[in-house]
Amino acid sequence: MLLQQKLFIKLSILLLLNTVFFLALLPADGPADNLPDQVRRIPMLGVEVPDEQKQHLKQGLAKLQTSLDQLKKSKDSRVQALIPDVEIYHRAVRCALEYQEFFHEREIGKGLELLKQGQRRADQLLKGEAPWTRQTGLVVRGYVSKIDNTVQPYGLVIPDSYTFSGKSRYRCDLWFHGRGERLSEVNFISQQQRSRGQYTPADTIVLHPYGRYSNAFKFAGEVDVLEALESTKQRYRIDDNRISVRGFSMGGAACWQFAVHYADRWFAANPGAGFSETPLFLKVFQKETLKPTWYEKKLWQLYDCPGYALNLYQCPTIAYSGELDSQKQAADVMEEALKRVGIDMVHIIGPKMGHRIHADSKRIIEAKMDSLAKVGRQTVPHTVHLVAYTLKYNRMNWMTLDSMGEEWKQGQIDARLVPNNRVKIKTQNVTGFTLKMHAGESPFDMTRPVMIQLDGTDYQVPGPLSDRSWEVSFHKTNGSWHVGAAILKPGQLVKRHNLQGPIDDAFMDSFIFVSPTGKSASATVEKWVQSEMKHAIVHWRQQFRGDARVMKDTQITDQEIASSNLVLWGDPESNQLIKKIINKLPIQWNREEIVVGQKHFPAAHHAPILIFPNPLNPSKYVVLNSGFTYREYAYLNNARQVPMLPDWAIIDLRTPAGSQYPGKVVDADFFGEQWQLK
Repeated sequence: MLLQQKLFIKLSILLLLNTVFFLALLPADGPADNLPDQVRRIPMLGVEVPDEQKQHLKQGLAKLQTSLDQLKKSKDSRVQALIPDVEIYHRAVRCALEYQEFFHEREIGKGLELLKQGQRRADQLLKGEAPWTRQTGLVVRGYVSKIDNTVQPYGLVIPDSYTFSGKSRYRCDLWFHGRGERLSEVNFISQQQRSRGQYTPADTIVLHPYGRYSNAFKFAGEVDVLEALESTKQRYRIDDNRISVRGFSMGGAACWQFAVHYADRWFAANPGAGFSETPLFLKVFQKETLKPTWYEKKLWQLYDCPGYALNLYQCPTIAYSGELDSQKQAADVMEEALKRVGIDMVHIIGPKMGHRIHADSKRIIEAKMDSLAKVGRQTVPHTVHLVAYTLKYNRMNWMTLDSMGEEWKQGQIDARLVPNNRVKIKTQNVTGFTLKMHAGESPFDMTRPVMIQLDGTDYQVPGPLSDRSWEVSFHKTNGSWHVGAAILKPGQLVKRHNLQGPIDDAFMDSFIFVSPTGKSASATVEKWVQSEMKHAIVHWRQQFRGDARVMKDTQITDQEIASSNLVLWGDPESNQLIKKIINKLPIQWNREEIVVGQKHFPAAHHAPILIFPNPLNPSKYVVLNSGFTYREYAYLNNARQVPMLPDWAIIDLRTPAGSQYPGKVVDADFFGEQWQLK
């Protein structure tokens, strides 16, 4: 008996030690992740691949690359369009091997299997065959992103009822995955080939975007969703009026974001758990004491959802939370925000449930979603509300916000169609907008003008054209509204959609890093530039799963200037393009100093970061010395992944770059609505 007791005690101690060790390996939540000087690597470094398996992987990659090279020589446009469906397998395994992102020994086997699958598709396509394009069930496909020309994967669940010929169109649900620090491309593709996910409604295509890893589908992750959806619409018959957004945990946060920013695109939104804003969530969930700068607080408005709550007037919303889940906070915040604008939110709560979806709640949610899908989204609603803090998100149904009095303050347009060819509109912090209905959409009498009451004043505008299309613009000058779009003087700059900043906006479209071929005037600046450029390249791959295109300043031609945002690294001495445009920027920079309005900073140990319309092509951005602006500390919690710098900043390089900032930010601000210094 005594021996048994001793053995039991030893086993208990071993079990306890193993448990403690296991818990130590788990990603931290809470105070352990609130230390900027002690930031763990995300994603973690994977296991070492044994030599024999490494050779098998390299051989498989080489063979598949040979097949891809053959396919890329094909002149068949159908073959060219399907190459991304093959290349996703090669890139997934290449990245995992090259960057040590097999996080467990068993994932090496997944990599070998993916190479076999990719080779099978390549062999089929070389024969002119592509059976996966007519496959139901679980299918993984790919597209080439406009941002960095990398191939990105997405998963699909194609219902058995789908017909590959015919005209009928299908409902499509977008499902946003939860946070996964080990969600490499290998793991994502493997998962999408074996799991149908939380919901598979009848006669519905379910799209699972990758979202470029684990960023809550923000920034490049946001663009990934839109590009994956567009790719799916090109390949399958999707009903534009029956597309919904859904997700849970981090995916729930993404669902709130897409619901409020693109409310007119969905027949419904179904967010579960997650977060809906930055400051309250981090205070409650992360126990973090926030000390934001004034501009960081403004920049929260890019993705914080409560201020956009009224936009959900256009998007039926069914929220879900577990009764005991701390992430119920997200829906509670949105429920309060909706209540303030007069909307009672449907909030399904799983009884005694933690961070999971209750089976009974699931049935209730599905019934409601099915009912909403039968109705579909409204294309020309009689009442439209648009709330915006930035021109980035400027559209709602037949209304487009063209310009604002001041970005990062709430702008709002409320419009209502009323009988007798009339429209009533009220605005706040708006200086320009357009009303547009496409062919067949206008409800107005074509034989009569349309009367618009705008902020209390009546304006008469022409009625619809013979195809029942209708369009009219208004702009404000000196406090008064005028019919028609604002007329710009030659060379006049104004902030407008997709050309409004902040710095991070440059990385939501095609961009190129432009490296200097000369030496900086200051050795301190030279060292900082080289370090920050390397950091930006590494972390673009690590966090947004792309390969940044890098070209020398001497290699940039009119083609690159016309097609891409240019991120210029260096100073006027080292980078030829900076030298060429520096006198056309609002900030002056020479060998001795940097001048911002009345402020002067020694150029020996300061550097500017900024975004501005490219003087060589004002329809694209130029950026000085910056990648995306949040850094390693923000990787630890998705709610932190927000812009950290506005339109421009001056960095004192005597303070080393850290996990939050690229040095000491000694001054920063937004440019005005005409891209001028404030």
